[in-house]
Amino acid sequence: MLESESCLISRALPCACEEESKWAYMTYHLLEITSNKRPPHVESLELSETAIVKKLKSTDHPEPSLQEETTSPLDKSDCAGADDSQRSDTNSLIGQIGRDMSIKCLLHCSRSDYGSLASLNRAFNSLVRTGELYKLRRQLGIIEHWVYFSCNILEWEAYDPYSGRWITLPKMTQNDFFMSSDKESLAVGTELLVFGRDYTSRISHIVLRYSILTNSWSQGIQMNCPRCLFGSASFGEKAIVAGGIDVQGSILDSAEIYNSKTQTWETLPSMNKPRKMCSGVFMDNKFYVIGGMSSPTEFLTCGEEYDMEKRTWRIIPNMSVGLNGLSGAPPLVAVVNNELYAADYAEKEVRKYDKESNSWVTLGRLPERPDSVNGWGLAFRACGERLIVIGGPRVLGGGMIELNSWTPKDGPPVWNMIATKHCGSFVYNCAVMGC
Repeated sequence: MLESESCLISRALPCACEEESKWAYMTYHLLEITSNKRPPHVESLELSETAIVKKLKSTDHPEPSLQEETTSPLDKSDCAGADDSQRSDTNSLIGQIGRDMSIKCLLHCSRSDYGSLASLNRAFNSLVRTGELYKLRRQLGIIEHWVYFSCNILEWEAYDPYSGRWITLPKMTQNDFFMSSDKESLAVGTELLVFGRDYTSRISHIVLRYSILTNSWSQGIQMNCPRCLFGSASFGEKAIVAGGIDVQGSILDSAEIYNSKTQTWETLPSMNKPRKMCSGVFMDNKFYVIGGMSSPTEFLTCGEEYDMEKRTWRIIPNMSVGLNGLSGAPPLVAVVNNELYAADYAEKEVRKYDKESNSWVTLGRLPERPDSVNGWGLAFRACGERLIVIGGPRVLGGGMIELNSWTPKDGPPVWNMIATKHCGSFVYNCAVMGC
């Protein structure tokens, strides 16, 4: 319904129109006025100043051009000519259709537009900054997945595959010790968490938290047992971390769950085996830890399954056979539509896990150009209903990052390069945020 070019509409939709058409119509006006009214005192969230104005088409009710329009369907408090007192009315959304319908319009807007919509007035700004819109979107199953990754220490980029747009995040606070330490990352709710070490502080492990609601970094909440080199995965507003090593370098069997809504950690029952450099995924409403090492010289071929309802762990023998080695990166795994896939970085192949036979089936090749060092520097992630490979060829003096996409279906993988960017070719950290 909303397409790439803008179109102009001359009058309000008739009362007999479907509710969905009303949402799209009002959504268009929301985006239209963001290009004309941007109060300088309201900071844009996550995106740059220019709003994306999209085209509205209705095959049942074609409309002439808005160039003929003489009146606005919005009330005065939401018009471009409103004074400052009207503009700051905290109860004013779209007066003609009321608050509830206004929110429904916003829920169907692209996440890319929320930064511009937040600048309309305090009411819109509050809806975006408090996270209320993202909560309602999640309840309705309206989710857009963005890819966040770092190719330069302390610098993060985000890519919106729906609009094909790049977003540069604010730079993280300079910290030489944090820069040189091992780091993990995960996206949960509307947050991006980056875990690392800071030897200058009394707390040897630190968490930095980026919020898309404020477009800023802040200190995150420490785990009950701080760690690094762990496996993790998120589901909605919660995430689980398992294994890793603690301050003394001991390999852990403990696990914790994080609630981004309350910003709290809860300790879970321990795994059957301690492990570090493992990977985590959610599949069939259960959390899986795959691969890893139980000592500096012994790597594990088993996985473990955590049942969220029973709060119990179950060992799955040979679940990660061939997915990682002693000097390699943790298994590169991702889940799409409750099917588990892996990137074999040694053979440059894509594999699929057969749940019935507990074995891996080779599907085809990975993209040819992205390179890695024993799996390090290459990202393999699920992004909605498709798999994403992020990496680039190894070249001197920088390089190009490439994003390749494939939607799993019958037949071998057919990769499409969906984006490129000059920002280095080695991916230090990567996470996909769906909200």
